[in-house]
Amino acid sequence: MGKNQSGNGIGKTGPRIREYAAQAAALICVAVALCCFVAQKEGYHMDELLSFELSNAEFNPWIVPTQPVGRLAKYVQEEIRGASFGETLSNLADTAQDVLANRGASRLLQYRADVYPEPVWISGEQFQEYLTVGKDDAFSYLSVYFNVKDDNHPPLHFMLLHTMSSFFRNTIAPFQGCSINILAILGCCMCFFALGALLERHGILPRGYGKTAGICASLLYGLSGGGIATALLIRMYGVMTFFCVAYFYLHVKKWLEKGFERKNKLLIAVTALGFWTQYFFLFFCLTLALVTAGLLAGSRRYRELKIYIRSMFLAAVIGVAAFPFAIQDVLASGRGTEALRNLGRGFSGYGARLAAFGTLLSERCFGSVPAGILILLCLAAGLLLVRRKRRGLEAAPAGVSGAAPGGAEAAQTGGPKSGGDFAEASADRGSRAFWLMLLAPCGCYFLLTARMAPYLVDRYIMPLFAFAAMILAFFGARLFAALKPCGKYFLLASALLLGAVNVTTYDGEYLYQGYGRQLEVADQYQNLPCICLYDGVGYYDNLSEFTRYTETLLLTLPELENRQDKAGLEREDGIIVLKKPEVEEESALAALEQHGLKVEKVLFSEEESVHGDTIYLCVFS
Repeated sequence: MGKNQSGNGIGKTGPRIREYAAQAAALICVAVALCCFVAQKEGYHMDELLSFELSNAEFNPWIVPTQPVGRLAKYVQEEIRGASFGETLSNLADTAQDVLANRGASRLLQYRADVYPEPVWISGEQFQEYLTVGKDDAFSYLSVYFNVKDDNHPPLHFMLLHTMSSFFRNTIAPFQGCSINILAILGCCMCFFALGALLERHGILPRGYGKTAGICASLLYGLSGGGIATALLIRMYGVMTFFCVAYFYLHVKKWLEKGFERKNKLLIAVTALGFWTQYFFLFFCLTLALVTAGLLAGSRRYRELKIYIRSMFLAAVIGVAAFPFAIQDVLASGRGTEALRNLGRGFSGYGARLAAFGTLLSERCFGSVPAGILILLCLAAGLLLVRRKRRGLEAAPAGVSGAAPGGAEAAQTGGPKSGGDFAEASADRGSRAFWLMLLAPCGCYFLLTARMAPYLVDRYIMPLFAFAAMILAFFGARLFAALKPCGKYFLLASALLLGAVNVTTYDGEYLYQGYGRQLEVADQYQNLPCICLYDGVGYYDNLSEFTRYTETLLLTLPELENRQDKAGLEREDGIIVLKKPEVEEESALAALEQHGLKVEKVLFSEEESVHGDTIYLCVFS
């Protein structure tokens, strides 16, 4: 008896190990592929470096050339920070008491920063402090909160990036931000696994295809151009994607298991965390909430509806209470008013924006627009053929030879609880609700983003890359279920093939390969100062370089032409001049000559630079 029990235990454990081994292999495959791309990343988009600054520049959210140290940053350095932790706490308590007692007349609010009439030289060490965390400002989340309140984004992603920077101090490297994105993508994959099993259990996916569909969704997403771009861009969109997927999974699970009237704490937490990550989360969140409320009302699950509405209201209260600046960000900030203005334009130019975002979606999910169209057409044709085959089997007379076995096989592979086509599964109420909960929020998110996004770039639709993979995998499961017993293997092979094509044909976006050579120039001339001629805020692209030069002067062309302070321009060894592409070259060289600076050598041409920069070695004559 003991041997039999032991044998039965081993027999049950074997398939379970194999099941989780397949999921683990998918996670490892995705993680390794993404890490390989991160290892190739050499430079940053200016918004990525802004992410590092907002996360790590202690109480100094913006680099201002005429005020390199902000008012609050100066106050903290000179009045708060003490020789010990106890002294710092004491100074902080004294400041709080002073503000409460004297308010506008308090020492803090009367404090003034050093503001100069012209841009001043900023040392390489100061730029290093802007971007990295040192021993004195590690895990300073109040600083992150203060910095972000003046931005147009909520604080969660910046706090996560600050945490990574606090573990790897005095360092700025792609892995610090990209690792957060990779973990978010792997979290999405685990949600796919759980969702596949859930849908199979409730008969929405064919029997035996739930786990395979989850694995395929993870491969289709993690190995897609969209997944790679999400991992590489050090912004909040990877984390937002995870919270959208988790939010969706929790809704589906609670809908299918009638669980909205209990244990909603996790749902509330995910809702609030998504809101604290990116405001575009609201597009998906609110649409899915409306769909869910409508489904609950239509099913007369009124008690669940009441508790669900209460839970969502509580999540909104928590989200706004923890970050009240969100109201101004959404309604009154520059980005917020721009988005509302775009929405107010109605259909003006809307077709072009839809086409642009549709192209981005197809390229990131399938590699190209033609490939996307071909895959979708093949999928639609396959589903149509399966549907016709099912109808033919069901219409066959029972006495005809082969009809009964065919019908038996159809009963095993078709219908809501096995491998039937999508049309038949949609007849089931749970299946209809699931597809409505999946497709409606994704469609609304796409339509709203295409109208309101400030730029026509892929970052704003990054959550849709995960849902596109999910839709493709779940539809594919219905199609390949008709190919039993080889259907699962064909489904998995198709996902791997498409993933391999996407990985090998990725366009290199967000890698900024070639910027490493520009950093080598900065290392070679690190003993010289640098003048950066820019237009607007373009100098953020080059913050990594500025940490290497002894000091840098940030100037617009008019500021150079009208500069009165000549100190620092007369350098015997020369000066590096970095000209951004927006600055007209002839005017820039004339302004330099006006101050006695002549170009001795062009170190880096505009054609060589990933940012279009030109770098000169200038000497004073």
